Amino acid sequence: MGYWGKLIGGFAGFAVGGPFGAMIGAALGHAADSGAGEGFRLPFDQGGVFNPARVTAMLGGREQLFAMAVVVLSAKLAKVDGPVKREEIEAFKRLFRIPPAAMRDIGRLFDQARDSAGGYEAYADQLGDSFADNRGMLEEVLAALFAIARADGPINAAEQGFLARVARGFGIADRGWERAREGLPPGRGADEADPYAIIGVPSTASNEAVHAAWKKLMRENHPDTLAARGVPADFVAKASEKVARINAAWDRIKRDRRL
Repeated sequence: MGYWGKLIGGFAGFAVGGPFGAMIGAALGHAADSGAGEGFRLPFDQGGVFNPARVTAMLGGREQLFAMAVVVLSAKLAKVDGPVKREEIEAFKRLFRIPPAAMRDIGRLFDQARDSAGGYEAYADQLGDSFADNRGMLEEVLAALFAIARADGPINAAEQGFLARVARGFGIADRGWERAREGLPPGRGADEADPYAIIGVPSTASNEAVHAAWKKLMRENHPDTLAARGVPADFVAKASEKVARINAAWDRIKRDRRL
């Protein structure tokens, strides 16, 4: 089954603790073994730009990226509407059932991430790209974030905007959003990519708006553009896959709309 399969095999509906908590601990343990230790910092360049290459080098794989990103997203969601409240922290601990042995390291990462609400978009986008083949699991993460947002009262406008942007980064469309909001398990077909979610527009968007969004994504993700910026070859290869998904989504929309 492999490392990921063994860790994630215990997922069932909304029960995202247990193996997941162990994975977070293992991820941060790997970071410590790799030299991050007490000097661990979130993976941003000096200019404040998210650096996925540094994540991969520091954490060793997409499983560790998953663990780190979920901790960071949870912390920044708690911060987005003001000071982090005890209820939000307790909700995070309850939902993910972090092993006591890993609590100190996870707490340090959580505290560092909650210094500000900014920068979460890159984590959502990278998580969505890395786990595009497991949309159902991303729905479960979004459902957990909804629960954290509700921990201190009704979801407010700031939290709603945060969750909507995370859903877009995850490639989760209308039905998946509704399931996550209600805390329901992913439905059948959750892993079928929604073309509008890939393009980043609602299904009600005009033809012009969809076309403009497609062109923008192509400019931002074209492999030649990234290669010219000096992006590592493995990420250029991933960009090629992403561009293929973007073009496939645009082709499907054109076909459905008879454009």
